[in-house]
Amino acid sequence: MKLILLGPPGAGKGTQARRLEEQFGLRQLSTGDMLRAAVAAGTDLGLRAKDIMARGDLVPDELVVSLLLERIKAPDCAKGFVLDGFPRTVAQAEALDRALQAQGVKIDRIVALKVDEKALFDRIDGRARDALAAGQPLRPDDNPETLKQRIRVYNEQTAPILPYYEKAGRLQWIDGMAAIDEVYRQLTQALGKS
Repeated sequence: MKLILLGPPGAGKGTQARRLEEQFGLRQLSTGDMLRAAVAAGTDLGLRAKDIMARGDLVPDELVVSLLLERIKAPDCAKGFVLDGFPRTVAQAEALDRALQAQGVKIDRIVALKVDEKALFDRIDGRARDALAAGQPLRPDDNPETLKQRIRVYNEQTAPILPYYEKAGRLQWIDGMAAIDEVYRQLTQALGKS
């Protein structure tokens, strides 16, 4: 199973991806984690990305897609993977589609978590209160101003992916505002795993 999981910041993509990883052996893939690992390992792609990242520039889509193509060939991706946080733009979605098609790899499902933005702020506020009550450090993005900025960027850059995939008949929506277990039930149902 090869899955793209979409939704705004705070929607619960990471939580659901980890559950899929645990239950079905799908590998959760984050391009940020892959870039850092490639740089640390000193791979050819990592060295190219390191120079770009050191300048503070964004790593070009072609390089990120090449890194992703290299990563999905690893043995731990044999059962499949969940792309969490990629693609982030229509250009990245198009580049990913072309590259996967050239490799003969097909994404099985593209699922978007539908959420209410006001509820996201309540969710982040609750997560921050729970962390403080438990004596845990706050995540850097667990504050309203950071979330507001991340949602603005998501709406401007990432949300246009939704009509791109919807027009191609490839997008499935699930209710991301439901309880975590219900979201997971809907997700596994959408994947034909229920």
